[in-house]
Amino acid sequence: MSARDKARERARGVEWEFDRVTFSREFPRGVVTKLLVERAEHGGWELDRVHITPDGTRRVVLRRKIIRAVRTA
Repeated sequence: MSARDKARERARGVEWEFDRVTFSREFPRGVVTKLLVERAEHGGWELDRVHITPDGTRRVVLRRKIIRAVRTA
C-alpha cells in the first residue's frame, strides 16, 4: 500500500490497532509463519512490517482495523 493510499484511509477515518511480536532466533521460519497465519485467521491481524535484527531476532508488527460502531437514531 502506497503512502497516498494510507493518507486516503486516514482521511476516511480508518483507524488501526497495532501489535508488536518478537520471535527469538531459535524459532524456525516455518513455526513463525504458522503462528502468524493463526493470528491472522483467528484475530483479523495482517502483517505490517518485519525487521530481522543482526542476531536473528524477528520483530514483527501486525495491524488490524478498528471498526467503530455508529449509533443510529
